[in-house]
Amino acid sequence: MSHLVRRRALLLATLTVLAGSLLGGLWGPQVRAAVATDDDLRQSIRTFVNVFHLIEENYADRVIADTVIFNGAIPGMLQKLDPHSQFFDPEQFGALREEQKGRYAGVGMQVAQKNRRTVVIVPFPKTPAYRAGIRPGDVILKVDGESTENLNTNEVAKRLRGEKGTTVHITIEREGRGQPLEFTVERDEIPRRSVGLGFFLKAGIGYIKIETFNENTGRELSEELKNLNEPALRGLILDLRDNRGGLLSEGVAVADKFLRRGQTIVSHHGRSSAEKPYKAQRGNNGKNYPMVVMVSCESASAAEIVAGALQDHDRALIVGNSTFGKGLVQTVYPLASNAGLALTTAKYYTPSGRLIQRPYNNVTLHEYYSDPCRENHRNPKLEVKTTDSGRLVYGGDGITPDVRLESKRNDRFQIDLERRFAFFSYAQHYFTTHNRLPPKWEPDESTVNDFREFLYKEKIPFAEVDFTRNLEFVRRSIKRFIYTSGYDLDEGARVYVESDPDVQTAVELLPKARQLSEEAQRLIAQRSAP
Repeated sequence: MSHLVRRRALLLATLTVLAGSLLGGLWGPQVRAAVATDDDLRQSIRTFVNVFHLIEENYADRVIADTVIFNGAIPGMLQKLDPHSQFFDPEQFGALREEQKGRYAGVGMQVAQKNRRTVVIVPFPKTPAYRAGIRPGDVILKVDGESTENLNTNEVAKRLRGEKGTTVHITIEREGRGQPLEFTVERDEIPRRSVGLGFFLKAGIGYIKIETFNENTGRELSEELKNLNEPALRGLILDLRDNRGGLLSEGVAVADKFLRRGQTIVSHHGRSSAEKPYKAQRGNNGKNYPMVVMVSCESASAAEIVAGALQDHDRALIVGNSTFGKGLVQTVYPLASNAGLALTTAKYYTPSGRLIQRPYNNVTLHEYYSDPCRENHRNPKLEVKTTDSGRLVYGGDGITPDVRLESKRNDRFQIDLERRFAFFSYAQHYFTTHNRLPPKWEPDESTVNDFREFLYKEKIPFAEVDFTRNLEFVRRSIKRFIYTSGYDLDEGARVYVESDPDVQTAVELLPKARQLSEEAQRLIAQRSAP
């Protein structure tokens, strides 16, 4: 799947998956009726058939009909509608359903290409690969006796996956070992956790990171809130940064946990669908601790539903940058041969009536997907609405935060180090001379100097002025990868979040979030008093 197609797929907010029989009963007859009564449409279809017949009969090379139609005509037609309607071939459709379900069968590790070799970035905690002893930095030489040479990452990953209970034999090369290591690993169901982290930043102040919205998000969030002893929370940071959305139903389930029962979360309607509001069914049961919701320009779809609902009801302070602006709802229709069609069937609106969708006319698909982080291209005041308490909020171009943070985009130095796996490789190097990490380990000046020498040794070019200017980034990244290699992926992510200056700012804004909520409740009570 191309980068652009994958990115589009991740931004789908899916409403419904229709069975094939229902598709035939509802979609097919509607098309036939339109053809029978609309002369212009009938003429257009006749022209298309004639053009395709001429191509098939006269083109210089043999024409494969499926390739021309499924990879050309249908995607081209959908692109003329909007940026999110999309055709999925069987492989892409399977990947989409796997993403929604939040699980797959395999060994449980992240792999990547480094110097044309497939390297284990990290085994996921509590998975077969983790239990077998596979480590970050291991090079996968063979899978079931077949060499991985000349195979890309996706091809190796496919060979590692399989039915639950089956085994796969993996041949590993590990630094410091003269001979390859052999592992026979039994595949298991690997969960794709959508709630990545949940822990205390300080006494009574919880932090929860939601990575995506799949079929398990609401349940996983409930588990994390329970682990944090929600009734005793004095504040919560809900991190939706870079969350590209997913299932609308799970976005509704997340918002439901923080709003009062009966409050509207979102509504949607389209040309062929009546307005449908979604309301909090259970509600927060009076738990009104202050909340800060963190968003970024890559927060989209279901993430925007949550942020918009909590903002409109004055339940949380929204902090960060203007969100992506994806307010189109796709219904996913399974097609023949295991393909699928994600068709925009409605637009969704926040409780105050804001349309979140960003304008997409007169821009290319590439511009639409690459521009949201360019603040000078955004127009946050296309629509002006009010929250429950009367605060002004803006729509028509994503969710505008209550408190805007400076947009931090990686500079060339940071991009180059990450692209060359510099921190990952240094972590493997570090553990060739260190057996374990002492409690509360921090990268000191000696470690930073050792990393600098490692860059010289690995011939990774950099300017000293860039290194000095990015010293804080270097320290945070060294710590993250050292903790990931020394413990696991979750521990690496946790220490990275703890040192995130934007998260620290969010914590400092909790009193403002409390004031917002209390003032809103006071104004609403006054308004409803006899």
